[in-house]
Amino acid sequence: MRGSGMILTVLVGLAVGYYVYTTQFKVGPGGEVVSPKAQIDAVGIQTDLLSIANAERRYLAFHGSYATVEQLQQEGSLLFSATNRRGYNFVSEINGGTGFRITAVPADSTAEGWPSFSIDQNMQVTRR
Repeated sequence: MRGSGMILTVLVGLAVGYYVYTTQFKVGPGGEVVSPKAQIDAVGIQTDLLSIANAERRYLAFHGSYATVEQLQQEGSLLFSATNRRGYNFVSEINGGTGFRITAVPADSTAEGWPSFSIDQNMQVTRR
């Protein structure tokens, strides 16, 4: 009787552990397990990219060309830092008044499994 109670306790513990594992962690596109914090950070980075792209559009309307992220910060169009935000840095590629690409790259180059995100003048966020 005592042995069956121990087995039942172990099985219940395994079931609870499996439930927590399957509900709290998702599998990313590369097959890696993605924590809830990483998922939240990824959504936050995508939202930041959309904010930067909107600031680029406003800058274009007023100045006739696109700006770097640093210029947008100096002008006051961006209220957050472009360096090490949620573990990412934002990099600008500007082509005058014809286009831009803002890329969010992991601040730590050794961070494995961290995707890069980018957005361009078409307002499309892509994940790499």
